[in-house]
This record gives sequence, C-alpha cells and structure tokens, in this order.
Amino acid sequence: MKILVIHASAGAGHFKAAESLYNGIRKSTEHNVVLADALDYSVPYFKGLYKKTYFFLVSKTPWLWGFFFGLLDIGWLQPVVRFARRLYNLANTGKLHRYLRDERFDYIIMTHFMPTEVAAALKRSKRISSRLITVITDFDVHRIWLADGIDHYCVASDWTKAKIEKLGVAGERVRVSGIPTDEKFAALADIGALKEKLGLKENVFTVLVATGSFGIGPIEEIVDTLSEFQVIVVCGHNEGLYQKLITKKYQLVKVLGLVDNMHELMAVSDAMVTKPGGLSIAEALVSQLALIFFNAIPGQETGNIKVLQSYEVGISGCGVARIGEELVRLKFSRDAFLTILKKTKALGRPNAVRDIISLIR
Repeated sequence: MKILVIHASAGAGHFKAAESLYNGIRKSTEHNVVLADALDYSVPYFKGLYKKTYFFLVSKTPWLWGFFFGLLDIGWLQPVVRFARRLYNLANTGKLHRYLRDERFDYIIMTHFMPTEVAAALKRSKRISSRLITVITDFDVHRIWLADGIDHYCVASDWTKAKIEKLGVAGERVRVSGIPTDEKFAALADIGALKEKLGLKENVFTVLVATGSFGIGPIEEIVDTLSEFQVIVVCGHNEGLYQKLITKKYQLVKVLGLVDNMHELMAVSDAMVTKPGGLSIAEALVSQLALIFFNAIPGQETGNIKVLQSYEVGISGCGVARIGEELVRLKFSRDAFLTILKKTKALGRPNAVRDIISLIR
C-alpha cells in the first residue's frame, strides 16, 4: 500500500511524531511510505510566515496565543471557524490539495491539524478516497483537530478519548495509542556506559532541563538554583542562551545546543524540568522520568498539565525557587521518587507507533 505520513513544521513535536511513524512503517512493513511537511506544499511565503508567526506568539505574546487558542475552541463558533479555515487553506495550500489528489495514497496519517483539515475536505468532496488517520500530539483535545471525514483518531490517554467523544467523535473511531515516540526512548540502556560517553558522573542525581526546540523560558535562572545536582541543559535553537550558559562555567552542568540524542539524555537523567509539550511529555513518560513543568504556554500546554494532573503525573505551578525544592525532595525521599516513577510508567505508552501502524489493513 501507498502511505503518506504528513506533519507541519511549526514546533518540533509534530515532525518527531511523524518521523517515528515513518520509521516504524519502513522498519516493520513492506508498504511504500512517504514522509512530508505540509508547509512544503504551500505558497512560497506561507511556510516561513506560518513558523515565524507561531514562534512570535508563543515566545513573545503567549497571552495572545492563549486568547486565540481559546476563541477557536468555542463550540458555537465552529461553523464560522471551519468556513474560515477552509478558505484560508484553499488560498495557501493549493499545491497540497493537488498533491493529495494526484498521488492517490491508500492511507494518510497526519500529526498536525492543518493537513487534517485539507485531507478531510478532499475526502468529503470525494476527490480522494484515502483512509485518514489523525494522530493528536497533545494530551488534551482542541476542536481544531476535528474534521468530518477522518476514519481514525489516535490519542494520548483514556482521558483524551473521553474528551474527544464528548466533542462528538464516535468511540469506535478513537484509538488510545499514546503519542508516537521513537523506539530508542523505550530501549534498555547501559546507564554507566552512557554517562561515561556523555562526560557525566555516576551516582549523582541528574536533572535534564529542556524546553523544546525554541529554548524559551527562565532556563538560566533555573540552572542557577540547581547547584546540588548534576544538570544537563538543552538550549535548542536559542544560541544566545547557549553562549550565556557556557561562559558561566558551572561545575556540574553540561550545556548543549540542538541535540539529536535526547533519548540518551533522558536515559541518564532522574528528573526532567521542561515545558509541557505533548511530544516531550510522551518521550519522558516512556523514559520513566520524574517531571516538573514550568512556563507552560496558555492553551495546549496548560491543557496537557490538566490531563496529567488527573493521573497525578508531573509537578506544575512551580516558580524557579520551588523547582529546586521539589528536586531536593525527590533526591532525598526514595519513597516519593519511586511513587512518581510508578505513575509515570503507568501512563507511558512505548508501543504507540506499533498500535497506530496496526490500523493499516
């Protein structure tokens, strides 16, 4: 069969989820599979504008992002929202519409809401007959992910399934798969050898500080409070933060920029201080890390925290000083630490890729 796995490159999580599925399909099946960025099939200026607008909103004006996020999720506004999105996507992604029509994929698996809307519109008008699978990459569900014509929704948790059913999706079309992560995150690792490879000390409580690809938030202030711990800090694309941190010459802090070995960094860590992005959470759950959240973006990230709180996973609402206090508690209270890891393990879904692939028949 001919399969398309498609994302949109606004934030790294949608891509990483798509890449995990693409690699899983290639490895475990004989299907012809293609990985694509929906924004590559838009008008020339649109891809850059889309990414820059998203980055500006979440990093500079998160309150405005939160306002629009909430506005677009209001139930009685959905007819207007859907009509506006249809016009918006028609104007900017004509090439994507043609690509999906011309290639005649048997299955289209989507990890972003924009190609979901486009593919569903084409299917409703009978211009494509592909089976459509939408993989929601957050723990909460925003109505922007929903579209008539989707055959299956794959979601992060039972809470997520209950929410999407309340929004009108039939339960038989919802699979609780978990958010797809690379198989490396679930693989057993020789922690001692990994720590030696990474230049880390053994038998020292290790904290991973990471905030996604953008590297935004009070990271420097957090690192300054963690002198009692071995710290790995990932700055992502934030070159200014990286340069500032390496000049401080911390004793037990390893400063990294954009990395491609997050699975190794999670494997050698005991706890993770992070923004609550859906993909980062899914990777951390599979890696069985204690989680402390900070600087949540209003909207999808505050929604993720809400869901995880219902499972008693993760510590949130922390100021910089309290982050250090919570980590001290976890370091010196073995019972508290093991209780957290037990709940983390229960919510993690290391077989998400396999479960989603099983829908291809």
